[in-house]
Amino acid sequence: MTAYSMLRNGGGAGNGGQPWVLRWSNRIRLTWLSFTLFFILVFFPLIAHYYLTTIDEAGGPDKRIFGPRPGGELCEVKHVQDLCRIRESVSEELLQLEAKRQELNGEIARLNLKIEACKKSIDNAKQDLLQLKNVISQTEHSYKELMAQNQPKLSLPVRLLPDKDDAGLPLPKSPRSCRLHSCFDYSRCPLTSGFPVYVYDTGSYPWGENIDPLVKQAFAASVKSSIYVTDNPSIACLYIVLVGELQDSPSSSSSSVSPSSLEKQLHALPYWRTDGHNHLLVHLSRKSMTQNFLYNVSTGRAAVAQSTFFERQYRAGFDLVLSPLVHALSEPNFLEVPPQVPVKRKYLFSFQGEKVESLRSSLQEGPPQSFEEEMEGDPPADYDDRIIGTLKAVQDSRLDQVLVEFTCKNRPRPSLPTEWALCGEREERLEVLKASTFALVISPGNGQLVASAGCSMRLFEALEVGAIPVVLGDHSRLPYHQMIRWSEAALLVPKPRITELHFLLRSISDNDLLAMRRQGRFLWETYFSTAESVFSTVLASVRTRIQIPAAPIREEPAQEIPHKAGKAAGTDPNMADNGDLDLGPVETEPPYASPRYLRNFTYTAADTYRAWNRPPGPFHLFPHTPLDPVLPSEAKFLGSGTGFRPIGGGTGGSGKEFQAALGGSVPREQFTVVMLTYEREEVLMNSLERLNGLPYLNKVVVVWNSPKPPSEDLLWPDIGLPIVVVRTEKNSLNNRFLPWDAVETEAILSIDDDAHLRHDEIMFGFRVWREARDRIVGFPGRYHAWDINHQSWLYNSNYSCELSMVLTGAAFFHKYYAYLYSYVMPQAIRDMVDEYINCEDIAMNFLVSHITQAPHQGDVAVDVPLPRLPAGAVARRLALPRAPQVHQLLREGVRVHAAALHAVPRGLRAVQDPPPPRQDQVLQVHIGGRREGCQSGPNRGGQTPGLGWTGS
Repeated sequence: MTAYSMLRNGGGAGNGGQPWVLRWSNRIRLTWLSFTLFFILVFFPLIAHYYLTTIDEAGGPDKRIFGPRPGGELCEVKHVQDLCRIRESVSEELLQLEAKRQELNGEIARLNLKIEACKKSIDNAKQDLLQLKNVISQTEHSYKELMAQNQPKLSLPVRLLPDKDDAGLPLPKSPRSCRLHSCFDYSRCPLTSGFPVYVYDTGSYPWGENIDPLVKQAFAASVKSSIYVTDNPSIACLYIVLVGELQDSPSSSSSSVSPSSLEKQLHALPYWRTDGHNHLLVHLSRKSMTQNFLYNVSTGRAAVAQSTFFERQYRAGFDLVLSPLVHALSEPNFLEVPPQVPVKRKYLFSFQGEKVESLRSSLQEGPPQSFEEEMEGDPPADYDDRIIGTLKAVQDSRLDQVLVEFTCKNRPRPSLPTEWALCGEREERLEVLKASTFALVISPGNGQLVASAGCSMRLFEALEVGAIPVVLGDHSRLPYHQMIRWSEAALLVPKPRITELHFLLRSISDNDLLAMRRQGRFLWETYFSTAESVFSTVLASVRTRIQIPAAPIREEPAQEIPHKAGKAAGTDPNMADNGDLDLGPVETEPPYASPRYLRNFTYTAADTYRAWNRPPGPFHLFPHTPLDPVLPSEAKFLGSGTGFRPIGGGTGGSGKEFQAALGGSVPREQFTVVMLTYEREEVLMNSLERLNGLPYLNKVVVVWNSPKPPSEDLLWPDIGLPIVVVRTEKNSLNNRFLPWDAVETEAILSIDDDAHLRHDEIMFGFRVWREARDRIVGFPGRYHAWDINHQSWLYNSNYSCELSMVLTGAAFFHKYYAYLYSYVMPQAIRDMVDEYINCEDIAMNFLVSHITQAPHQGDVAVDVPLPRLPAGAVARRLALPRAPQVHQLLREGVRVHAAALHAVPRGLRAVQDPPPPRQDQVLQVHIGGRREGCQSGPNRGGQTPGLGWTGS
């Protein structure tokens, strides 16, 4: 211990610098130790990791030490092998569970699809069951109706046959006593004979060569075009002989037309049969003065038809008063016919004439007397002088502007004694009449002259230009006066009322004036305008008197294009799904055609007035018309309920009760869809499929308007109804309105191939049409009116709350109008539609307006909401005509249309603000939803189907 202490102390004393060395060495050892530890802890793992990685990469996959080894070499270790087996077992179980899960999910999806299909099948089965119940109810109703009927089946009557010898009946006591019951052989004219008429050739009798050539030529052309004329005289009901008008030729022998000579020649006719029964002697007049050479001729039982008759010659109810034959070989120019408005013209009335030969005037026998004094005593022998004085007094008073001239500036036309002769040329007289509201027609001073060609000529010219005739002399017999109600087109004033004439004319309202002008225009155009119309009117007069119906109007034969049907029609959920609405029974097995010709004999025997005094006249027999009378509401429950389907059995109702029956005031019926198309097969197929399941649909007629037939491999949808594809002769929009014989219903739904209408919308339109059968009922509307600023007609294709037309791209109309459009309406209108390839709907609207003579409806939107109608608006895409094209067509064409159909007389100005749409531009017409600003009353539920009608 002491040594140690010493050493320590000695060292510290002898060497004073050693302690700091020790301290330094200690610090060095600590630093080195720290660095060594840091190197070991940091760099050694890195170096080891790098070394191990390099060994695995250099040794290859078979000599890896730490990586996974193929063949399960890692599983050679005991514990690792157990873990691997566990892992593989778990993986296999997981794969099996995933497969089972996917299988269960697929099964669930399949079961869900089956559930949805079952639900849909249940809904369809409910609908089918409900409709089947309705069909069964309808069938039971029809069966009860058939069992309750106690009317025998109507069959054709036994035909009356004339006696083979045809000896004839004894002559009447006097020629004037001839009437139909005593001088006409009804046995030759059975009701079902078709009214065959035999016309003698003018070359078969001697005086035929003296007939005016123009009259003969016009008469021959009319005979050739008549459907009643037959070449077999043995079956003829009526025999017609043309006896005049004779030409004024110096070479004509007076003996050939003397009464005795003419009578002998008449008896020499091959089928005269001693007394001339069932013969009609026709004398057509082209001049104001015509020869009445049949006056002293004994015509036996033959009737006479001419323009001039004396009272002792005319046999009322047997002879016919004819109109003059003004247009012998030419038709009147409808473009030169003045418009019907303004109603009042420059002159209140006009008269131009000169009396060449007059009876002794009572005013020349003694001092002048007042008209009241004359009426207290005996009537004057001739009122003409009093008429002259009164009319001159009216003219001098200047209360109204009138034109009366009793002296012709030039030589007057030839006339009969006591008759007022015509002045000037026909064109000059027409110019005066165009400026006259009324035209005076003064009957001859000779009261025995009940009909004259001169008065008929004045009447003809007045009607032609729209001047209302005022016939002074109520004893005059106007043409066809027994069938035509002349009081609707002319004023028949006795001559003693000449002093009251001015007051009478001033008291007539504009409404009555226009109605008389319109009626006069109809009479002139239908019965007087052409030679063919005159001849047809003569035949119709005789036929109506003996109560034989007119010939049925012809149907357009449908040349069907063969097509393959077999493609199952799908159901467009947007177009056919009506929710839980029951739209009614599908009465399509078999299709129910509308009854035809139920009023053929009634129309002739009991409805003569309407047939003769309303368009289109008595020349055609239609299978049905929209103007047929309907039964009162209680009749269907009191013995006349055949075919009616009252709503709720007569108690009414809504919802299912309303949808299950058609109701209405007419019996049950169906409608036919007529669809116009042109080489748009895909669009057409889609439109046809949308008709699948549509109630009350009879059939679909597809008018294939292309010369190229449809594709041979095209599969047409099977909608459960006949689809008739009709081939047309040419591409024409008029084909839409042809009365195809395949259409067997009164109701026609004219629709474009790209128009989209829901089933409930179609059914709503059909129900509305059944209550307005004489109108066009449709969805897209247009408006036209007189534009004061431009002094022309305006055609508005923009949205308007006021409608006057219904486009026929989606509209119901009666088949009756298809007959009129195709066979009665002037051909010039159809030619203009073909020229512009447009505006056939405008022509149809004006035609319907002309027939119904109903004013255009102002606000025609139907504001009654459909039951359970979806609130969303349904857009309709319908092509618009180009505005300039409508403008040009209606400036040039509606004047022709107006002349023929009493429609607007001037051109229409198409609205071009905004600018006119292009040909491919379309209009969105909203059928459902709210229509702001157009409600005429409270809008229930915010739903207003935009369905309109027009009168058009």
